[in-house]
Amino acid sequence: MTQASTSLPLVAKLGVFTRDIKISHTVFALPFALLSTFLAAGGLPPLGKLGLILLCMIAARSVAMSANRLLDAQLDALNPRTARRAIPAGVLSRKFYLVIAMACCIAFIAATAGFRWAYHNPWPLWLAVPVLAFLCAYPLLKRFTRLCHYYLGMALGLAPVCAWIAVRGTLNSPPILMGAAVVCWTAGFDIIYACQDYQSDLATGVVSVPARLGIARALWVARLTHVCSVAFLIALATAAPQLGIGYRIGVGIAVLLLIFEHALVRADDLSKVGVAFFTVNGTISLLLGTLGIADVLLHR
Repeated sequence: MTQASTSLPLVAKLGVFTRDIKISHTVFALPFALLSTFLAAGGLPPLGKLGLILLCMIAARSVAMSANRLLDAQLDALNPRTARRAIPAGVLSRKFYLVIAMACCIAFIAATAGFRWAYHNPWPLWLAVPVLAFLCAYPLLKRFTRLCHYYLGMALGLAPVCAWIAVRGTLNSPPILMGAAVVCWTAGFDIIYACQDYQSDLATGVVSVPARLGIARALWVARLTHVCSVAFLIALATAAPQLGIGYRIGVGIAVLLLIFEHALVRADDLSKVGVAFFTVNGTISLLLGTLGIADVLLHR
């Protein structure tokens, strides 16, 4: 395993790392963080703040996913779906992930310090370590509570909340409602995603909604959770008057996409979980983020 990991050049290792942590899944939280940024700024934010927020997003997710791969390496090795991940497959070492995680922690804290130095907003720096700790703890939750899906949702839901605080230095209802929508939306599709690990979770003792309730009931929990997400998205439109017809159309399309997502997955047929998980939800986040930002810019 060590020989396999050390034989690769650094560029190749970084390529494996980005694929292993599924860097493309940044699309789930980033549009909401950007929408919150534009809402908090009342239009186009200062480019310095925008750049720092993007750096924070990339660094924080890299830290969280590195922690996930490190803490879950043994469980991943026991699950046929995840056994080919970089650490259990011996492609990358634990040390490599640890170094990347530490470098990204430093980058995240440095970016939050930028808000203190350049914009006299100390809150991002004060919250940096607690946020990183919260993000890294997610893999531990699946050891003892089925609420792990909602904890993951809270990890993504921090993105719009933290972005708002970084821009304004205060906390108001729009980012809280957006964060709540992201929590429920993420938890819902994570429950769907966990259905494909049902047998492995039972065998290894991983606690998840499907493992505790069965796949059919878990899918109903996911549906109800997504109904809550839609309710928060609608409430956000009321709390943030800058969000106009474009955002409302986006919410309507998002509802149709969620219905389509749940129609793709059945308790006796999980073959389309991949499409339901990434394609549909990636489209939802990009759609709401893009249309919402367009509304904010046009509202000025």
